[in-house]
Amino acid sequence: MSDKKKNLSEYDIHAVPDASDMRFGILVSEWNDEITFELCRGAIDTLKKHGAKDENIEIHYVPGSFELPLGAQYVAQTGKVDSVICIGCVIQGETRHFEFICNAAAVGITNVGLKTDIPVIFGVLTPDTWQQAKDRAGGKHGNKGDEAAITAIKMVHLKRNL
Repeated sequence: MSDKKKNLSEYDIHAVPDASDMRFGILVSEWNDEITFELCRGAIDTLKKHGAKDENIEIHYVPGSFELPLGAQYVAQTGKVDSVICIGCVIQGETRHFEFICNAAAVGITNVGLKTDIPVIFGVLTPDTWQQAKDRAGGKHGNKGDEAAITAIKMVHLKRNL
C-alpha cells in the first residue's frame, strides 16, 4: 500500500463521460453533518461540472451511515435514478462501534447495488480523527464527494455501454 496521500479532487477531467442525461440520487447521513454536507456539496458540484442537470439530482437524508443501505434501496427502487451516491462519515472512537457501523454500511451498500442492478456508490469516510475527516471533505486531501460523483458517472456510463 502506498503511503502517498492522493488528492481526491484531482482527476483527468477528459476521462469522465458526459452526465447530462443521467439521473442521480444522493443519500446523506446527518451524523457528522459538518463533514457530510461538505461531501454532498462536492458531489453535486462535480455532477454539475460534468453536465448533470439540477432536476436530475435528488437529495435525501438518513440519520446515520448505518441507515444508508436501506435508504439507498428505497431510492434505487423508485426507478427514478441511474445511480445512488451514499455519503457518510464514521469517525473512529474508543469502542468497536466504529467497526460494526463501517462494516454494515460497506456490505449493505454493496448488496443494494447487486440487488437492484443500479450503481450504488460508497462515499463514506472512515477516518481515525475529526481532522482526517475535514482533510477529505474539502481540505488538503480534496473532497471524497467529488470522487463519489465521478465513480457514479463512470459506472452509469459503463452499464449503458455494455
